[in-house]
Amino acid sequence: MARLLQDPSKLHPSEWYTANKMQCASTESQKSRSECMIAESWRLVDEIEKTTQKTQSDVNKKLEQRREEIKFWKQELDNKLEQIVHETEILLTFKNRLERALEGCKEPLVVAQKCLLYRQRRVGIDLVHDEVEQQLLKEVEVLQGIIALLERTLEQTNEQIRRNRSAKYDLDMDLKDKFTALTIDDYCASLTNDTPHIIYADNAMKLEGNFVSPEDWIDFTNINVEKADKQRNNSLALKALIDGILSQIANDMRKHCEMVNNAFRNRVKEVKDAKHKLETLLAMVMDETASQEKNIAALKKAITDKEAPVKVAQTRLEARNHRPNMELCYDTVHSSLMGEVQEITKNIQRQDALAQAQTELKGLSRRQLSLEEEIKVKENTLYIDEVLCMQMRESVCINNY
Repeated sequence: MARLLQDPSKLHPSEWYTANKMQCASTESQKSRSECMIAESWRLVDEIEKTTQKTQSDVNKKLEQRREEIKFWKQELDNKLEQIVHETEILLTFKNRLERALEGCKEPLVVAQKCLLYRQRRVGIDLVHDEVEQQLLKEVEVLQGIIALLERTLEQTNEQIRRNRSAKYDLDMDLKDKFTALTIDDYCASLTNDTPHIIYADNAMKLEGNFVSPEDWIDFTNINVEKADKQRNNSLALKALIDGILSQIANDMRKHCEMVNNAFRNRVKEVKDAKHKLETLLAMVMDETASQEKNIAALKKAITDKEAPVKVAQTRLEARNHRPNMELCYDTVHSSLMGEVQEITKNIQRQDALAQAQTELKGLSRRQLSLEEEIKVKENTLYIDEVLCMQMRESVCINNY
């Protein structure tokens, strides 16, 4: 009957105790797991904090190292830029020196060519390929060679200036980029966990194709530095070359100018000596001409003076030819008269001395004309050499460039 009265939905007390024990055990187990999880979480949080701080500290150190590296290379680039700018400025002054030297060579060349042209106006025997002409031709050749050398050197200098400017451009661009990179890294170095306006950047972790390796970064700057050094060294060598060329050409120009001037002075002296001798000969010829003219006049007078005696002798002979008969005797008187007539007639007819004297007079006249013409030739030569050429050459000034 008691069994019939028991509610079938009710549990046995033992089940109740068992259920309570299970709840306690389950709660204790959950509590234990929760406590372990909390402990692990605090350990993980602490570990993450330490790792984050360490990583951030490492990044800050690397960032500082990077900034120092950029500063170092920026300083290197600044130094090289200053050097290449300085060398380019100096090279520009050398370029100006070359241009002045090139311009300074034109006047001596024009003068030498004009001298050669003027000396073509010499005439007669004076149109000779003398020492002056040889030295003038050599001077023209030397000056043309110097001008060609200066033009080549000027082209080389312009090219070096262009290369220097190219190196400067590369340094400027590299410096500009490094200044920008340093500014960015300075900004990055200034950021802290408490800095306002720091944000999440969704695309920050993407590596674009423009990234280069640190080795490539160093190589790039090294190339620019080495290029600047190379062009600076080339500029130094070119300056030394230009200095040597300018010094040498000034010496060569002075040397050849003096050689030409000496040749002119010697030639002028020779021509003056020759002219003086010709003038002396001319005076002598003119004196001789006057003497010969007197001689001819004396010969003519002597011939004229013999006409009366011959007439007397012939008149006497003619008269004695009319002696009568035996008186027409070929006596000593008649014989003497015949001899006298023959002698005087023979002397009158002998005009060899007069003819020879007249021939000599003509020769002296020709010689006088020849000497006068030759003196004019020498005067023309002296005018060309001493007045036109030498005075023109006095204006030539050869400076150190």
